[in-house]
Amino acid sequence: MRNIWLIAKREYLERIRTKAFIIMTVLIPVLMGGLVFGGGYLAFSTRSTSHVAVVAADAAFADGVKRELEDGKGAHMRVDTPPPTPQTEAALNAALRDNENDLVGYLWVTPPAAAEARPVFRYKPRSAGDIATEQNLKDAIKVVLTRERLTRQGMSLAEIDALLLPVDVDTSATGSSKTAFGAAYLLFFLMYMVIMLYGMNTARSIIEEKTSRVFEVMLSTITPDQMLAGKLFGVGAVGLTQIGIWMTAAGLLSYTPFAAALGGGVHLLITPVQIFFFVAYFIFAFLLYSSIAVALGAMTNSEQELQQLNMFLVMPLAFCVVMIFSIINAPDSTLAKVVSLIPFCSPLLMNFRISLGHPQPWEIVTSFVLMSLSIVAILYVASRIYRVGILMYGKKPSVGEMLRWLRYS
Repeated sequence: MRNIWLIAKREYLERIRTKAFIIMTVLIPVLMGGLVFGGGYLAFSTRSTSHVAVVAADAAFADGVKRELEDGKGAHMRVDTPPPTPQTEAALNAALRDNENDLVGYLWVTPPAAAEARPVFRYKPRSAGDIATEQNLKDAIKVVLTRERLTRQGMSLAEIDALLLPVDVDTSATGSSKTAFGAAYLLFFLMYMVIMLYGMNTARSIIEEKTSRVFEVMLSTITPDQMLAGKLFGVGAVGLTQIGIWMTAAGLLSYTPFAAALGGGVHLLITPVQIFFFVAYFIFAFLLYSSIAVALGAMTNSEQELQQLNMFLVMPLAFCVVMIFSIINAPDSTLAKVVSLIPFCSPLLMNFRISLGHPQPWEIVTSFVLMSLSIVAILYVASRIYRVGILMYGKKPSVGEMLRWLRYS
């Protein structure tokens, strides 16, 4: 046990004293917070300012769409309403083709064939990827069509305006949903970053010691298993220290007037429950992914070889990023429950579900049990690869050679 402690202490002190540790401790949460809250603020506060043309035989309809796009809630666009003539279409096509001005597209409205039918809408953009302008046009058209239908039903303009006013929902009993989502999103990507950072740090540490042949000296006094345990404990303790600083700062920030303003003056920005589960899932995630990193580091001889194999760490994390969009809309759906119980996904997705919804206690317990079993199995395999691989130099082992390593006692 003393040898494990010495290795862990060396790994811990070597990393925590570096400038990189101090910089990353400050920089990562600032970047993540700026990305989540800054991006969210921009998404909710900015409005489209594109320049479009609306061409319709019905001048009242074209003017209605123009008003919605120029003064609507989600847009502040410049809108032209030229007459529907062949010359107009030719001029608009030429403007889009030749980039003569800042016109990004035009909407051509064909009158309906029957009295009660809808007009036919055709939109031609300059860029096929400009989905924001297209969505703004759809929203404006929907509002104008609704106004026309209600007007024909005998409602006055004042009644229609009152009916179409935005709905305000009071969420003071549970706090701001935007703030809750932002905190959950921040914790998700913070977990993503630390798993990648400390998983790869473990592998890089092994490669550095293999390159310097330090292993050959150390193995004269300690066993490979003791060295592996000390390395995992030391690097894991660095991660816990960094996360402890982050979570303490988040807890203190949650009680400040700034956090109260963000949360509507009712609830905390990040709750103690979120902090507890974030730390717990980090410990299991570190052991799980670092076990894989240990095997990768023992199998490779350079950073270049490690980069070629890091997909084994990246792919499960990338899958979690893809699945988060499904979980946002339905955190308690069957799909969300299944993927959050996958051991490689639980630290990110189950923790995200805890922040957003209320998973059943058996789901949380099951996720920890499955992660524990996976850690034991992967550590068993990784330790056998590690004890042989740390002394293998010169070439990358084949699959057959690694299978033989697993049979060594």
